[in-house]
Formats: sequence, C-alpha cells, structure tokens
Amino acid sequence: MKATARAHPIQGLVKYHGMRDAELRLPYHDSISVCTAPSHTRTTVAFDPDADGDEYRIDGEVVAGRGAERIEHVVDHVRDLAGFDHRVRVESENSFPSNVGFGSSSSGFAALAMAACEAAGLDLSRPEVSTVARRGSSSAARAVTGAFSQLYTGLNDEDCRSERIETELESELRIVTGLVPAYKETEQAHEEAADSHMFQARMAHIHGQIAEMRDALREAAFDRAFELAEHDSLSLAATTMTGPAGWVYWQPRTIAIFNAVRELRSADVPVYFSTDTGASVYVNTTEEHVDRVEEAVADCGVDTEVWEVGGPARVLDESEALF
Repeated sequence: MKATARAHPIQGLVKYHGMRDAELRLPYHDSISVCTAPSHTRTTVAFDPDADGDEYRIDGEVVAGRGAERIEHVVDHVRDLAGFDHRVRVESENSFPSNVGFGSSSSGFAALAMAACEAAGLDLSRPEVSTVARRGSSSAARAVTGAFSQLYTGLNDEDCRSERIETELESELRIVTGLVPAYKETEQAHEEAADSHMFQARMAHIHGQIAEMRDALREAAFDRAFELAEHDSLSLAATTMTGPAGWVYWQPRTIAIFNAVRELRSADVPVYFSTDTGASVYVNTTEEHVDRVEEAVADCGVDTEVWEVGGPARVLDESEALF
C-alpha cells in the first residue's frame, strides 16, 4: 500500500480567488491554468494498518499546524473512499522554491492525491483524482490534469473538477521565471476575498474572461491568451489589495520585471507578465524569443529559469520512491 507520484505546479491564467466552501475548497468561479515543467513535486505515500500515527514531511521537515491539517483533509478523504482507517506516512520534496508565488501547493497536493489514491488501490480517472486534490488546494485540481486545464466551479465533486484543454500552444510556450523571494500568505487572501469592494466587479467579468481564454487556447492565439493572463493578474492584485488586510505582494523587482516586459513588447517581442498571489513573476513568451526575454528579466536583478508546459500528475516507478 505504497505509491509515489510527481506533479507540476501551475501558473494561473484566469485565476480563482475566494472560496464559497472553505472545507471542500469550492471556488466561486471557474479558473484556467497551465502546468510548468521541469519544476515538480515528488511525493511518496504509504498506508500501514500497524503504524501508531500519521507522519508528514516536506523537504525533510515535519509538517505541523495548518499545513498538517490540509494534508490530513486529503488523506482522510482517500481513507473514506477506500473504506479503511490505516495510518499513513507521507514524504514530499519540491524541485523549486515554495511560498514565493510559483504554485508549490498545487503540485504538492496534486502529487499527494495521485500517490494516495494509487496506494489505496483506488481506480480513478484524473478528473476524479482532481476532486481529491482540490480538498488540499483548488489549484491542485488543475495540476492533476496538467498542461492547460480548467477547474469548473460547482457544489459537489461531480461538477467541481478539472479537465484538460487541448491547444497547440503547449509546444510553443516558454515561461521565464523571475524569482522574487518574498514570503506570501495565499490562504488568508482567499478567506477574505469576498470582503473586497472589488470582488463583485471581478465576479462580473470573470465568466467572459474564461470564455475568451478558452477560445484563445483553442485557436492557439498566443498574444490574445497571454494578454488576458496579464490583465487577470492585475485584476487579482486589485482584489487582494483592497481586502481587509490590504495584501500587497509585489516588490520593487516585481515592478521592474513588469516594466522590462513592456519595453520588450514595444519592440514587437511577444511577451507578457503574469503573477499569482506572490512577488515572483512568470514571463510568457515563445521559443523564438526566450533567450532575449530571459536576459532582460535577469537584468532586473533576479534569478531566472526557463520552463515549459508540464503534463498531468503521474504515478512513478517504485525505484523513485522517497523511502
């Protein structure tokens, strides 16, 4: 009763913000994202009926507090689906920095859900596994199905699940990451999202944004899709900054990257910035222009990497287990 899985984190393109049900992590509206590779989380899960208790570790550190509660919420659901109460050991490691705006919770809970379902002997499709991952992080649902995916809103697991969107942009997209290491608190921002006076304005336009993004992806319209993603990043920031806590995630180097992107675009380079709830920046461009874009982003004084589109979460061979 042991399995290992790998999942890639997501970059939100039309991002969800706020939850109508915090326990089941049901979002107010649909969302679309793209998985980023080779960044990944690898997780091994083992159920043991003879163990004394559950054990959770990430990057070698014991997980306690709210982090452990979120893991337990996913594991308990798997135990319910499997019909047993075996104790569990979870070991996870990330290939990229966490809590800086690069989606570590999405890949973390996607890999957890995929490995736990396999270890428990559950025969589920990826959209079904996405409903398990969603209990840890709504973004993780999209990391399960991978590449470009849409999480549908709903009030139950039959409706609120992720499905992949096929597009020819999968091979064309290159993502230059600008690492701005400022710790962020995404969960608290989601909790107070609806208290922002900008929230209803975001809700009024988000359904049109989803339709526009789906159409742009279907048509493989690069500029149209990533201009939408850039504007959605600004919309999300407006909502978080006008909530009760007044979250301001961006740092001076974040803004410097924005300006560098706009300068490149004025020179007819197809390039667009995107952020989630964090200071780090995704810079979306094409294979043809990626070297020039990476140089410009690095000149802002940040560490950079070039990522591509990542596939769905998958179960790994036993030889790749973490214990």
